[in-house]
Amino acid sequence: MRVLLVEDEADIADALQRFLQAQGHAVDLARDVADAEAALAVAEFDAVLLDLSLPDGSGLELLRRERRRGNRVPVLIATARDQIEDRIAGLDAGADDYVVKPYDLGELEARLRAHRRRASGDPAAETFLGDLRIDRIGARLFRDEAEIRLTSREWAVFEALLSSRGRVLSKQVLEERLYAFDDAIEGNAVEVYVSRLRTKLGSSVIETRRGLGYLIP
Repeated sequence: MRVLLVEDEADIADALQRFLQAQGHAVDLARDVADAEAALAVAEFDAVLLDLSLPDGSGLELLRRERRRGNRVPVLIATARDQIEDRIAGLDAGADDYVVKPYDLGELEARLRAHRRRASGDPAAETFLGDLRIDRIGARLFRDEAEIRLTSREWAVFEALLSSRGRVLSKQVLEERLYAFDDAIEGNAVEVYVSRLRTKLGSSVIETRRGLGYLIP
């Protein structure tokens, strides 16, 4: 999952970015409204984690502008503002969730994953693909109750294809799901992860559409 983290407090931003990256997510950090708008203009994100008090403006106004533009990306507000009127204003502006600092990092990441699942049209925490049982909360796969272990990047590719089941995702789209702006991208990274997934899950799980990309049928 690719996440845009909009947070100006360095300690919080760095800790949260490291935590989310350790969970296998690609994380882009924007420290103000201008950087956030620039990122949203050029990249597609699976979720946005948004602070409200930013040095060059209001996170709430940023959210309102994005919703007026038709951007439906799941947005989770994470802020120190704990008054009920602030919560109502955030949700009315178009936020999908609202959490107050300090928050538990594990719960925050679980909320992001839940909103990502709902946005993809499949809110189920567990689903099946042939003889595979998929635990989307734990990011785990099983066949006949035996776990098939995936690396975080392998899971990211698999989850992106699963969330878009039946639709072809291009190599570029998959790269955007895997990597943040500052990450170094190896030219054949997507092909490598797809090959590994086929070895672990079976050659028929992921199909190739030549010149277009990959899909889970």
